[in-house]
Amino acid sequence: MDTASSPGKGHPMASRHSGAIAPASRLSAVLSGMRQALPIVLGYVPVAFAFGVLARKTGMPATGAVCMSLMVFAGSAQLISVSLLAGGASPATVVLTTFVVNLRHLLMSAALAPALRRWPRMLQALFAFQLTDETFALHVSRLPASPGDARPEPPRAETLALNMTAQSAWVIGTIIGVFGSELVADVRPLGLDYALPAMFIALLLPYCRKARRFALAAVLAGALSVLLALAGAGQWNVIIATVCAATLCTLLPTRADAAQHAASNADGPDSPSATDDLAGLAQLDGPGRAPTL
Repeated sequence: MDTASSPGKGHPMASRHSGAIAPASRLSAVLSGMRQALPIVLGYVPVAFAFGVLARKTGMPATGAVCMSLMVFAGSAQLISVSLLAGGASPATVVLTTFVVNLRHLLMSAALAPALRRWPRMLQALFAFQLTDETFALHVSRLPASPGDARPEPPRAETLALNMTAQSAWVIGTIIGVFGSELVADVRPLGLDYALPAMFIALLLPYCRKARRFALAAVLAGALSVLLALAGAGQWNVIIATVCAATLCTLLPTRADAAQHAASNADGPDSPSATDDLAGLAQLDGPGRAPTL
């Protein structure tokens, strides 16, 4: 299943501007969104199970753990909050820590904001609440980046179904963990912490198949991260390796850029093709171009 493909393309009732669909096609759009969320579901359920177990082990009521997954829905922040509450931290400390941990959502929301500019405010709020690192990785390849983006806007029902399926998986995993906490003495031997890295690898593979620069960035980031960890960089190894590899691969010329550059040289410096702006380049959707979000 190619989770990085654009499901909005070829949808019979997809609207280029509003994302609205006829009632007869709404069910198919919802099912399509649920299908696209399956890789996220496979990663969320075991990690949410671990959260439910840890929450009960630290004395959190079952209803409190489930309500946190319903109203907070932030995996890393929830796990950190459980640890802080177990250590006797004040509510203000927990709230401030959660705020700092989730600041990255400002950047993710800003990247997707152009694609939601025609949505009603209530739907924008619902989308923002259910936005996670994993759903962002899918939406960045699904939603049009700008008014000039050639990709059609997927149906809103499909987009919201994807988000809701992801959160439902997290809540269900939490419930299973809460009620199964008595059967699990320690979740660490189960290796559940590897579920999220495995899920991100699954989300990355379609990008690597689409363009060699993505595969190169992934290999470079992985190798550099291991080297930095062995050198004693601590938890900064992932961030440093990611920034360095992504920057290097972004600077590499793509085949689309090279083809346009060759055409510009053939037509002369004063030709229209030689004066195309960055917006024109952003609309290219060849195998060597990165998604334009």
